[in-house]
Amino acid sequence: MLSHKHALAVLVTALAFMLLAHADLASERAALLALRSAVGGRTLFWNATNKSPCNWAGVQCEHDHVVELHLPGVALSGQIPVGIFGNLTQLRTLSLRFNALTGTIPSDLASCVNLRNLYLQRNLLSGEIPPLLFRLPDLVRLNMGFNNFSGPFPTGFNNLSRLKTLFLENNHLLGPIPDLNSLSLDQFNVSNNFLNGSVPLKLQTFPQDSFLGNSLCGRPLALCPGDDGTSPSSPLAVDNNGNKKKKNLSGGAIAGIVIGSVVCLLLLAFVFILACRKKSGKNTSAVDIATVKHPESEVLAEKSVSDVENGGGHGNGHSAVAAAAAAAISGSGAGNNAEANGGGAKRLVFFGNSARAFDLEDLLRASAEVLGKGTFGTAYKAVLEAGPVVAVKRLKDVTISEKEFREKIETVGTMDHENLVPLRAYYFSRDEKLLVYDYMPVGSLSALLHGNKGAGRTPLNWEIRSGIALGAARGIEYLHSQGHNVSHGNIKSSNILLTKSYDARVSDFGLAHLVGPSSTPNRVAGYRAPEVTDPRKVSQKADVYSFGVLLLELLTGKAPTHALLNEEGVDLPRWVQSVVREEWTSEVFDLELLRYQNVEEEMVQLLQLAVDCAAQYPDKRPSMSEVARNIEELRRSSLKEDQDQIQHDPINR
Repeated sequence: MLSHKHALAVLVTALAFMLLAHADLASERAALLALRSAVGGRTLFWNATNKSPCNWAGVQCEHDHVVELHLPGVALSGQIPVGIFGNLTQLRTLSLRFNALTGTIPSDLASCVNLRNLYLQRNLLSGEIPPLLFRLPDLVRLNMGFNNFSGPFPTGFNNLSRLKTLFLENNHLLGPIPDLNSLSLDQFNVSNNFLNGSVPLKLQTFPQDSFLGNSLCGRPLALCPGDDGTSPSSPLAVDNNGNKKKKNLSGGAIAGIVIGSVVCLLLLAFVFILACRKKSGKNTSAVDIATVKHPESEVLAEKSVSDVENGGGHGNGHSAVAAAAAAAISGSGAGNNAEANGGGAKRLVFFGNSARAFDLEDLLRASAEVLGKGTFGTAYKAVLEAGPVVAVKRLKDVTISEKEFREKIETVGTMDHENLVPLRAYYFSRDEKLLVYDYMPVGSLSALLHGNKGAGRTPLNWEIRSGIALGAARGIEYLHSQGHNVSHGNIKSSNILLTKSYDARVSDFGLAHLVGPSSTPNRVAGYRAPEVTDPRKVSQKADVYSFGVLLLELLTGKAPTHALLNEEGVDLPRWVQSVVREEWTSEVFDLELLRYQNVEEEMVQLLQLAVDCAAQYPDKRPSMSEVARNIEELRRSSLKEDQDQIQHDPINR
């Protein structure tokens, strides 16, 4: 009898919970319909006859509760009324970005105490940042950028101990930035507000881009007026009344200054001696490029790790001329060269109609500059006395016979396309193999993306980046075409070289089959398709994968070997996918790209194309011809939008 009563009690309890859950879901459904009625939206075609909202677009449920609401870029407009979020208390993610919402954040959002991700960027929201946000203890990511929020920067953010991302750029916040000592932020941006004062110490690790467009000072920006950069540990310290007072140097500090001064004097003397020797050696008939190769490669490595690793000097991928030539003509290389050319004089072999404005001796007399050490050898810039500036690549680890080398390099020399770096000539001897290319003055895409970030840097907006993407795609498409039907095998940003007008030229094509296995293990770190086991045998679909990674690099500004990615143990494609899955897509894009033009839709479409190219399975990837066509359509679409905007802009009428 008791067991029957117990079973009945369990059944009644279960039914009560089910009814309660259905009641909660019904109230959540009603709240979503009220939201639709208040703010509209071109894609909110939710089926009101469906009793469960869990199958509606943008709605995700768990245990019969709405836990995620994703409505980005669906033309929501107007003000969100109070009373909606009070019935959506189980929300963990709310994304209303890229809409036209106005007014303030409704006060009942404070009821969503489980909220972890809040994305409100790119709306027209206004008012002061509401204190209700500081009562959301689980908040991890908060993006309120590109709105009209005003007022002071609240200290209440210190209550959000789990907060990792805080984006408030392009608003109207004013006053100083408070100390955020309770937070451990990974991402932070307050650029383009009306903030003033000094950057708090804990935020000084973020880049300049996080603070530009304000009246802020202190690291990473310029020093504040009257600030001599001293700290409490320097000769000037601050007393309890806020006045600067002189602080005596310790004996150890004095000794350090003396030793440092002596070292500096010795270094200056050494530099002076080197300069004198360099000047006295200017009249020599040839430059031994090999003698300067390694030090300059080391300097370049410090400037751009990806360039040196990936052939970035390369081009970076271009300049190998000088080094190879000098070493080839001197020593044993000289004797072998006559043998290589059938006993005749040492000579360069030119392709087709390439101008023969110089010979090997001219090349050896040229002043040489090391551009970098790449996958297939060291690259040099050579300035001839009476002729063009060329790039020379001194190949390494060439193990094939002379006959096979000549056959393969002749094939490379016949490849002619406006988006390829043309191979003009080559030199072959037993010990030296040189390739002569046109010199690309701007260098590599890798150097452009990851090099100088300071003043004078050319802004890489959508037009430049999408143009580079299209040019590179067309060059690779040409290699994949029926006339050639070859794979590149080494696609990466350091092998995309740029003209003065930022037209892309693909380099290093056709070289993968010339070198031995010792050159290949780290050839495409971060770019290599998962199915590739032998880097010397890369399919066209594997090229597409590498190009997809290249596109992601263009859009995110992150190299595939970025330190943050390595720490997280993921590659760039998987990192992008995880970010998009978490619904903070705009944070994927390089801030420099977002700043210049309103082309979010095209950027997102190119991002999706990049992800498709970097699909895990080869048969899921598009062909390069499809990729090139899609990028061309994206550029045409963005250009049309720009023209339409100019025509409808009353200022330009």
